[in-house]
Amino acid sequence: MSAATNAANDFLLGRRSFCRVSATIAGGLIVSLHLDLPVHAQEAGQATPAPTVYPPDAFVQIRPDGKVLVKVNRLEFGQGVQTSLPMILADEMDADWSQVIAELAPAAEVYKDPIYGFQMVGSSSSIKHSFQQYRELGARTRAMLVAAAAQQWDVSPPQCRTEASVVHGPGGQSARYAELAEAAAKQPLPATVSLKNPSQFRLVGRRVRRLDSRSKCDGSLKFGLDLDLPGMQTAVVARPPVFGARVKRFDDEGARRIAGVRDVFEIPLARGTGVAVVADRFWAAKQARDRLKVDWDLSALERPDSALLWAKYKTLASMPGKVAASRGDDKKIEAFAAPTRIVAEYEFPYLAHAPMEPLNTTIRFDGDRAEAWAGSQFQTADQAAIAEVLGLRPEQVTFHTEMAGGGFGRRATPDSHVAREAAAIAKRSPGTPVKLVWTREDDVQGGYYRPMHVHRVEIGVGPNGTPLAWRHVIVGQSITAGTPFEAIIVKDGVDSTAVEGAADTQYDIPNFHVSAHHPTVNVPVLWWRSVGHAHSAFVMETLVDELATRAQADPIAYRRKLLKPDAKKLRAALDLLDRRSARWRSTLAAGHAAGIACHECFGTAVACAVDVSIENERPRIHRVTIAVDLGLAVNSLGVESQFQAGVAFGLTQLMAKGAITLKDGRVEQRNFDGFTPPYIVDAPIAVDVHIAPSSEAPSGGGEPPVPVISPAVVNALARLTGKRCRSLPLVTV
Repeated sequence: MSAATNAANDFLLGRRSFCRVSATIAGGLIVSLHLDLPVHAQEAGQATPAPTVYPPDAFVQIRPDGKVLVKVNRLEFGQGVQTSLPMILADEMDADWSQVIAELAPAAEVYKDPIYGFQMVGSSSSIKHSFQQYRELGARTRAMLVAAAAQQWDVSPPQCRTEASVVHGPGGQSARYAELAEAAAKQPLPATVSLKNPSQFRLVGRRVRRLDSRSKCDGSLKFGLDLDLPGMQTAVVARPPVFGARVKRFDDEGARRIAGVRDVFEIPLARGTGVAVVADRFWAAKQARDRLKVDWDLSALERPDSALLWAKYKTLASMPGKVAASRGDDKKIEAFAAPTRIVAEYEFPYLAHAPMEPLNTTIRFDGDRAEAWAGSQFQTADQAAIAEVLGLRPEQVTFHTEMAGGGFGRRATPDSHVAREAAAIAKRSPGTPVKLVWTREDDVQGGYYRPMHVHRVEIGVGPNGTPLAWRHVIVGQSITAGTPFEAIIVKDGVDSTAVEGAADTQYDIPNFHVSAHHPTVNVPVLWWRSVGHAHSAFVMETLVDELATRAQADPIAYRRKLLKPDAKKLRAALDLLDRRSARWRSTLAAGHAAGIACHECFGTAVACAVDVSIENERPRIHRVTIAVDLGLAVNSLGVESQFQAGVAFGLTQLMAKGAITLKDGRVEQRNFDGFTPPYIVDAPIAVDVHIAPSSEAPSGGGEPPVPVISPAVVNALARLTGKRCRSLPLVTV
């Protein structure tokens, strides 16, 4: 670990206090870590929250059979956090990895993100924010076990050592953690704890197979949608055809004739109202919904239309917006005229998240308490929303975090609309668990989406082929306006999620100006995996590639030359990519071309090279080489998987049917026949991932793979066709 990292860790430690709530339950040791000063609150100048007494069932349990249960304070939805966080804790604890099991934690104070101050998954922050937290938990648990053994053997703790869930004494004594658990629970929590030197890691930094692989492969793992409680009923909702429409009247006679239908009633939605149908099983509920006759009030509603929106956005893009970044002379671009001035306009449509597991939430309301089950990225917010709808306090709602089948941002909704709908439905049937299901059609047609964007860029090119002036206007809805995140993310009228990847570029351009317009449109929008970076990186990396081609320069060398002096991670990624891809890039078959892109986001730098040909007017991706610098890689096998999957997901915006369009206020796509994600035939034949060695603190790997793949592919296509792609999706080549 670097000196800088240690300094940061000391800083964090100094701002925390720890209190242990320990107990023996069935002979086990339970340790709870209390972070009483959320860093974000201090940085925002907010009052320090009052100390809270936490329940004992927190992070670690050593069972009598030797199993070590680690609670994971994040949602697992494919990113591998259910393995990597236990690895960190088990390493510091010196636990026997073969005996470690993991469990998703419920919503609770103790499981909140130590930086953000609420329980969540997003921004590739799980490992980044909890690395230190889980190390300390493991080290403190180990210290208590050692103290218990030393007391039994009448020796000092430093005379003992640990390995594979066993404490060894100086006289040849040994005791398993399970044998020491009860005595360890009575030990005082150490005020200070020494963490391992990274050279002593036995798990962290290794290739470790995921704890949930087997159950996912054999189908035994249960997701939220699989939940089946005694007496449970299933609900679906008839939703407005235009966002915000309200029910004028409805005829449920046909619906109620379906066997198994229990109730049909109107409910409030985040936008407008809908009609809920509750039945014994999903199919009965869906059939009944299909027979509903609903008369909608569409008056006074904006009916957005994609064609009209494009025209409006392009007009806005021709004018400067609110300033997001500015350095040098913002008028310098005016000094350039053709042929040294490039003017480029880009179009990005609305995109759906379309996770494989449809959205769902199950709630049982018992009058003065409720129990909820959901695969949520925002447990704290969803728990509070359910409580509000049911007239309860959050602590009266037991919120179980369920395994989720993908999310890509869709399960992180600031308005908690799915949780609120489920609560409104459950409120009608006290004592009965009710599972609300958003069908694929509900999700594709009912929002929320990555906003559509137009980028307009003007570049003044210097005599050496590098950009001397760059004026960039971005038009797109604000994701956070009107949400609790607005105060944090929107500054001077600019939503930073819309301009990230451009305003904070790592390229050193002397006269650089980025501005934004955020039109208000009657379409619900949400962060999509990698958020603004996905479209901004496409613009930056295709234009930089165009500049490199114009300068007749090697695309990797050109990028390295253009980077800021302190772009250390991105330079390391490019260097590694160059070494790992040079051979195959120099021996490409006829009809093939290589494309390059690089980008840094969420603290992780990624460089990408692709081998592409054209088949049936579509790109065929033969090979992808990824080089990444994300600091210390906790589980290099997990990082490799994350990047392979992220590359496939990032191709979504290139798919011929990868757009959500609106006509007269209605979404024109309904399911995967109209909004098509990448299929196996579209995926790269091979993806090799190389991780730059690093002792820096870890950053994340969930979002950073996405932005680089689509610009790398179209840069390769530009070499094959001579044409530059500026509008997505890529319908034909």
